[in-house]
Amino acid sequence: MRHFLLFLFCSVLFFSCGDKKSTSQNVEKPKAVPEIIYKFGYKLNDYKVTNDTIAHGESFGEILDRHHVWYPKILEISKKIKSTFDVRRLRAGKPYTILAKKDSTEKAQVFIYQQDLINYITVDFSDSTITAYKKKVDVKTVIKKAKGVITSSLSEALDSQGVNAVVANDLADIYAWTIDFYRLQKNDKYKIVYEQKYIEDTIPAGIGRIKAAWFEHSGKPFYAFRYVSDTIAGIEDYYDEEAKHLRRAFLKGPLKFNRISSRYNLKRKIAFYGRIKPHKGTDYAASVGTPIMSTANGRVIESRKKGGNGNYVKIRHNSTYSTQYLHMKSRKAKVGQYVKQGDVIGYVGMTGNTSGPHVCYRFWKNGVQVDPLKQKLPAAQAMRKEIKPQYLEFIKSLKVDLDAIEYEEVD
Repeated sequence: MRHFLLFLFCSVLFFSCGDKKSTSQNVEKPKAVPEIIYKFGYKLNDYKVTNDTIAHGESFGEILDRHHVWYPKILEISKKIKSTFDVRRLRAGKPYTILAKKDSTEKAQVFIYQQDLINYITVDFSDSTITAYKKKVDVKTVIKKAKGVITSSLSEALDSQGVNAVVANDLADIYAWTIDFYRLQKNDKYKIVYEQKYIEDTIPAGIGRIKAAWFEHSGKPFYAFRYVSDTIAGIEDYYDEEAKHLRRAFLKGPLKFNRISSRYNLKRKIAFYGRIKPHKGTDYAASVGTPIMSTANGRVIESRKKGGNGNYVKIRHNSTYSTQYLHMKSRKAKVGQYVKQGDVIGYVGMTGNTSGPHVCYRFWKNGVQVDPLKQKLPAAQAMRKEIKPQYLEFIKSLKVDLDAIEYEEVD
């Protein structure tokens, strides 16, 4: 009897454990909920998504045809959206996205063309109504700081700090009237406070504005603060710590980041002529095709090709000053045209009497050619007196931020 009871107990225990194991195995695990993804204003989960880039020579029609859209429909789409998006101007290398039906046809419904990291064009032909519109992705702007010491060039110094090369161009524009960027010296220093744009918080999407800068050139400091002095017109510009305009009536030179190969010299021996001949211009060496800028506002009074000057443009700025730009590959400005400071008026070449690509920049004062690098050029219009107190208050915190940035000395 005792053995029978023991056997019965073990049997119950065995089947009870087995039932628990079986029950635990049969319990269904909760299914993972798919992540809902929205992009470009669409719920991507509802489509078959294809991401690709425009191939060289590839057309809008070829792309849609590959995604099962018939050519009559493609022609209709192209005509309908022409005022918003000219499909003939697709650029090789640009990314695009196709949203297609999630069925056996996998027929395209939406074409999204990304012009850059921020701007995109959407073409929606999912129903009888064809639409095209331009939009921007959400961008976050973060204020960043950078500092450095010049050892060879500004762009290299910024690059070593991981700062976008665009900042070098922007700094050159800001200081174009006060610092000669053709003649930066070793151990010149800079500090900047600027805007960095990000997509999805982590993807760099370009540089915004430089809010403030400090540059020490030849031992002399130069502050620059961005300020909207005319709130009605929304005009912004850069001023120093005393509210003086950084912009002057003339740029330091007609090119960006290129070296002076020959200065104004009335006793220079010119290699082309093999004898002493006055050189009444300043030569800026650059590669063929480099844009040449007008150094000040003015009216084009000559645009022609003549003898040793080659292709050239001459601009009258006022009753006192005129400038001339020689040896151009091609001229963009026409006689009678009004140009603004910084406008491209032509491109560096080798026309006329020249042994290498450069622009010969000539400068007239009261009808006499003079050395532009030795002229004390007039400043731009000063800030209005009633605005100055607001400006000085505005830059206080920015100046504190700049002054607090420490940099390492370079031997």
